[in-house]
Amino acid sequence: MYVVKSPLSDADLKVVSQALQGALVDLVDLSLVAKQVHWNVVGPRFRSVHLQLDEVVDVARAHSDTVAERASALGVPPDGRAATVAAGSGIEAVAEGWVKDSDAIGTLVAALGAVITRMRERVAATGDADPVSQDIFIGITADLEKHHWMFQAENA
Repeated sequence: MYVVKSPLSDADLKVVSQALQGALVDLVDLSLVAKQVHWNVVGPRFRSVHLQLDEVVDVARAHSDTVAERASALGVPPDGRAATVAAGSGIEAVAEGWVKDSDAIGTLVAALGAVITRMRERVAATGDADPVSQDIFIGITADLEKHHWMFQAENA
């Protein structure tokens, strides 16, 4: 049932809705991974890494809301349930327990890299179908790439 009617064609809506749903899943998982590592990071750089992780959480949460609202605006119900996120995320699972600061950084570099790769695929997929959604993906990718660079610089 569609409560909101999309201005996009059915074919374009299919492409865009898959991209939006995939982005939502990745962003929700990124926020969870960053928060999990945030709670468990230890080491001499604890404070700076701890704070930097919260910045990623905030960015991922803000962008996940934007993505979910874009899907809703197009008549597609977003699905951010835990089971959906667990089944569809492109991020590797995080080990439980304490995480050394350098390992925490490595975890975030990998997680951000995975999401960025998939986000760039969404940028390419949505260009013709919906430049508005593509613009959202471009902005998200730019923000995530900034954090990716900063985490890489931490362990250089």
